Amino acid sequence: MTRHEILGTLLPGFAGTELPDWLRALLADGLAGVCLFGENVSSRDQLRRLTDDIRSANPTALIAIDEEGGDVTRLYADTGSPFAGNALLGRIDDVELTRSVGERVGAELRAVGVNLDFAPDVDIHSNPDNPVIGVRSFGAAAELVSRHGAAWTRGLQSQGVAASIKHFPGHGDTSQDSHLALPVIDVSFDELRTRELEPFRAAIAAGAATVMTSHILLPRIDAQNPATFSAAILDGILRQELGFSGVVVSDALDMAGASAETGIPVAAARAIEAGCDLLCIGTRNTAAQLEQIVAGMIEAVDRGELDQRRLSDASGRVRDLAGSVVVVPDAPGHVPDTPLAHPALRHPSLTDAFDVSASAERFLSSSRHALVLRIETEANIAVGNSPWGPFGPGQAVDAIGIDRDGPAAARGLDPDRPVIVIGRDNHRRPWVVDLVDDLRLRHASVLVVDMGWPGDDRRYADIATFGGSRLVSAALADMLERATAAPLNGETR
Repeated sequence: MTRHEILGTLLPGFAGTELPDWLRALLADGLAGVCLFGENVSSRDQLRRLTDDIRSANPTALIAIDEEGGDVTRLYADTGSPFAGNALLGRIDDVELTRSVGERVGAELRAVGVNLDFAPDVDIHSNPDNPVIGVRSFGAAAELVSRHGAAWTRGLQSQGVAASIKHFPGHGDTSQDSHLALPVIDVSFDELRTRELEPFRAAIAAGAATVMTSHILLPRIDAQNPATFSAAILDGILRQELGFSGVVVSDALDMAGASAETGIPVAAARAIEAGCDLLCIGTRNTAAQLEQIVAGMIEAVDRGELDQRRLSDASGRVRDLAGSVVVVPDAPGHVPDTPLAHPALRHPSLTDAFDVSASAERFLSSSRHALVLRIETEANIAVGNSPWGPFGPGQAVDAIGIDRDGPAAARGLDPDRPVIVIGRDNHRRPWVVDLVDDLRLRHASVLVVDMGWPGDDRRYADIATFGGSRLVSAALADMLERATAAPLNGETR
């Protein structure tokens, strides 16, 4: 019974676009479900066949995905999302629009057989140097994030897809990425209660089915254990303070903030004992890994490090969730792509929500034939390598790619030609700051676009779009069209 219950708490990923035999066997043996990533998706029809296959092995499987409706997308990993992301929705501040975007995302996920979405992100953007949250947040104010997080949750769950509000108890005030390290947030419980916890409280009141933990350390609350492994945080704050009775999901246990020192089997047992119910294991997992995790958790039960009753409680909560979001098979046929012109995506205030400086307005009204430099930086792991910016098919802006090793190449550009620099989170990257400073010295006319969340110094964000999804990028392309057009009468002016 212990093995079956352990499997009922595990949510692995896998490589490829077809269900591996080892995973099919574990699903038939009681595995809670699977987590899908961009590499598992090649088309809508393929994805529906895959989810049907998963469900044929386990009819109540949870099939999860990270579809945040903006820069973080798996359904649109090859094209970029056709939705405005959280940061721009927060700036527009139309709660009904936010709800409708969540609803549309839910409808698309239901159509391809996904029943658990690791969204919305309800972290507060309280640290401008945060490398992993940024435009995934609705904003910097607790009340704003609370309203929109609750609305997105209601919209998503209206379609029968469970939401997972994240990253509890709040990942917005970090300057490190928990994929790569263990961030520390040195705040008191009172500070946490009045800021970070408010959006979680609101989304829980809106009916959020699950809450995802974060691998962050809050030493004034629990000096030894990151949130994923802290009973003081998961039971004391989430269950008792906020009254949450649903499923607690761990962030991926293959992240450095979770298992770099202990390994995943130990981390898995610790997470369940602390109060997690469903464990995200990571990407490209294997049969051998899963068996190691099961064996390690059985040993933890035998040693008294993992209480059997806590394990039974966790697997029972997961079963209850799975039973509430069973996908009813639709009639066979093609699953259509989302049209870009869907009413929820054509909000009149989209570009009005960009932050456009007076100097940018002058540039856009006077420049022609501007040279575009695309700043090539490594995407954070949560976002991945989805297309961003106005460089794709249908919105092509010719651009020269510049990376960390290439700023010197910009010194050979015609100083009389206007230059547009397009990057993400420009202020966080010293080499980008240096590049922009050098360009401003050498060129009479420079426009800097930040498609991330800009810093306070707007020299590096004449235009801030607060996102780089396909929808936002198309709007930016329209805005830049005049400045990048061929010069009138052969002259740049």
